[in-house]
Amino acid sequence: QVQLVDSGGGLVQAGGSLRLSCIASKRTFSSYIMAWFRQAPGKEREFVSTISRSGGRTFYADSVKGRFTISRDNAKNTVYLQMNSLKPEDTAVYYCAARGQYGGSYYYTPGDMDSWGKGTLVTVSS
Repeated sequence: QVQLVDSGGGLVQAGGSLRLSCIASKRTFSSYIMAWFRQAPGKEREFVSTISRSGGRTFYADSVKGRFTISRDNAKNTVYLQMNSLKPEDTAVYYCAARGQYGGSYYYTPGDMDSWGKGTLVTVSS
């Protein structure tokens, strides 16, 4: 399994932006499909976005489409989540996750992922 360290969370006003980062421990980072999930207080962890191994394909939950952008730099073993036009309902702990096998779809559930970061808290004030 790959070890993941996510960071970049913080407190931001509605309409603001944040960029989350997730650094992976393995030099085989490019062989992993990477994703971001989030978990709001009292709610289940939910899918946010996925990026393919090469970075050429990206996928988003409807709730963040058009506002969030996922990207990766395989030379730096890092995946990013650029979050713009943030809303109070985006408040959550954000987790990066890795999956080794494709599985037929890029829309994953938490149980589909192989490795997880510890999470970084994003708080959006109104």
